[in-house]
Amino acid sequence: MPTEAIALSQPQAQLDPHFTLRPLRLDEDVAVIHPWYQMDYAHYWNMQDMTLEATRDFYADALGSGHMRAFMGFYRGAPAFVMECYDPRHDPLGKRYAVQPGDLGMHFFVGPSAQPIRHFTRDVLRAVMAFLFDELGARRVVVEPDIRNHKVHRLNRLVGFVEQGPVELPAKTALLAFCTPADFFQSLEGSSPL
Repeated sequence: MPTEAIALSQPQAQLDPHFTLRPLRLDEDVAVIHPWYQMDYAHYWNMQDMTLEATRDFYADALGSGHMRAFMGFYRGAPAFVMECYDPRHDPLGKRYAVQPGDLGMHFFVGPSAQPIRHFTRDVLRAVMAFLFDELGARRVVVEPDIRNHKVHRLNRLVGFVEQGPVELPAKTALLAFCTPADFFQSLEGSSPL
C-alpha cells in the first residue's frame, strides 16, 4: 500500500480491496499522469496537447484554488487512475443546476493497463464512489461528462448515477448526472457476482 494511502471501507463484497487512494503529489505524480493524458482515449479530457509543464501548472492552479482536490489511485500498489473532486459552487457547472449542500463534482481517469482486467474501469469507479461517500462525506456526487462519451455514461449508470439531461458548459455539451449514497449502494446490491 502506498504511504499515506487511504484504504477503502468494504461494506459490500463488490468493492475490490486492492484499490487505494492518496492525495496527488504533484512533483512525483505529474510524470506518471502526463503520458496518460496523451493517449488516444484521453481526448475527452482536453489535455492531449499539454506539455508536462502545462499539466503541472494546470494542477498547481486548480489545487491552489482551494476548490479542487486530486487523488492518485493505486491498484495492488501500482498507479492506476486519477480522481479529481471539486466544489460545484465554484465551477461553471454550478450555474447550470441548483447546487445542494454536500454536492461534490467528480472526474476520474484510468491509466493504460499492460494487461486488461475484466470490469477494471467499473471497479475503479466503484472505488472512487465509495471513497467520495465514505472518506470525503459527499451527500451527492455530480458528474458532467461530454455528451458524446457513451462509454462513461454507461459506467456512470452502472454505479447508480441518474441522468438529468444535457447542460452547456464552456468547453463542451455535457450530460449532467447525480448519484446519492443510496443510489450507489443499490447499484452494488443489484449487481451480478463478479
